[in-house]
Amino acid sequence: MRPHIAQSLTIALEAITHNKLRAVLTSLGIVFGVGSVISMLAIGTGAQQEILEQMKLLGANNIIITPIVEQEEGKVEEDALAKQIEKKRFSPGLTLGDGAGILRTIPGVEYVSPEVVVETMVIREGLKRTSKLVGVDSVYFATTDFVLERGQLFSKTNLELAAPVAIIGHAIKTKFFAMEDPIGGKIKVGHLWLTVIGVMQERRMSKDNIQHLGLRDFNYDIYTPVGTLLLRYKNRTLVTKQGVQQASRETGSGSSTEDETKKAVNYHQLDRLVVRVRDAEKMVGTAEVISRMLQRRHNGMVDFQVTIPEQLLRQAQRTKEIFNIVLGAIASISLIVGGIGIMNIMLASVMERTREIGIRRATGATKRDIIMQFLSEATMISITGGLIGILLGVGLSYAIHVFAGVLTIVTLFSVLLSFVISISIGIAFGIFPAQRAAEQDPVVCLRYE
Repeated sequence: MRPHIAQSLTIALEAITHNKLRAVLTSLGIVFGVGSVISMLAIGTGAQQEILEQMKLLGANNIIITPIVEQEEGKVEEDALAKQIEKKRFSPGLTLGDGAGILRTIPGVEYVSPEVVVETMVIREGLKRTSKLVGVDSVYFATTDFVLERGQLFSKTNLELAAPVAIIGHAIKTKFFAMEDPIGGKIKVGHLWLTVIGVMQERRMSKDNIQHLGLRDFNYDIYTPVGTLLLRYKNRTLVTKQGVQQASRETGSGSSTEDETKKAVNYHQLDRLVVRVRDAEKMVGTAEVISRMLQRRHNGMVDFQVTIPEQLLRQAQRTKEIFNIVLGAIASISLIVGGIGIMNIMLASVMERTREIGIRRATGATKRDIIMQFLSEATMISITGGLIGILLGVGLSYAIHVFAGVLTIVTLFSVLLSFVISISIGIAFGIFPAQRAAEQDPVVCLRYE
């Protein structure tokens, strides 16, 4: 049996090398089909990887509550005098009390992490840079994939005493402590010197993630206990002389018409509140309960926004998956066209080699041998096209990543899948011509001119 297979492969290889140009043109459909499938799967895998990275950045099972600074209420038809008479409802804004209430009241909440962000200037040994001072508590670093490179996180004592300590981002360490150990060192953040107790591991973030997710570059952040920031830097819920003067400068003191369009003052104590839920299936219901609870605490004013990042990202992922399936289906059409081209050429080859078929049958070749001969030829063409298509697909994926800026990831699965499909196409579309060649009458074939 094996000698017959070897002989069929040898004859098929001789036929291909004898008509090299025709074999190359026949395999072009397979080449472009395999290349298209690999590149489309690479785009899909890259999109899925971006979604997973975004989920890591925002954290799994997280519900994010953000304040809304500008809040207007009332009917459109009311005149200016009625608007002046109407008493505005008071809201304390998003506060630490809201977080404590959520953790204490709502079941299924694992922990709540408050966040306050202040724009500040960092100074040390003649160097300065604008940065973000972020007030957080002990659970903040667990809500996302933050990793401590060295040092320690905030202790219970640091949080209770509002200690002047800080954990710096990797880029801050590189800029201000390039040649020395930052642990135990001092760095001036705003008007206060803070003691560095930890350094965060570098977090790699693409520009697309920073723009699309509304995130900042965490490597330049400086973290301090939330109590330290509220007591020693800025607490927007406290009414101070400086705050009144600043609000007056921001809003101005014009007429009632100007007051309607004046800039709103941020009265929220917190800039963000992250709620971690134990059960992912209960996130939507928990978010609705949180929304109603906060509305009651804020005297009926909806001056906050509750979002579920994971849900939004999964919807985006589903949309991209559907899009990739459509692209993959379109790319697969090229493989089918390539298979039709193989069938067409093989049928023509059967007609051209009718006398050769008759001679082989007359010298003892069976129908099985003839089928193996032409089937081997079709398979070899598809294998060659598949190999070239793999190279084309990898090259296309790299070019898309470099020139279009789209993340593409070529996986071993996509390469093997495309290659197996190309072989299957060659076999499927080569069977009919091979059977047609085997069914011919040897006597008629020998008379064929």
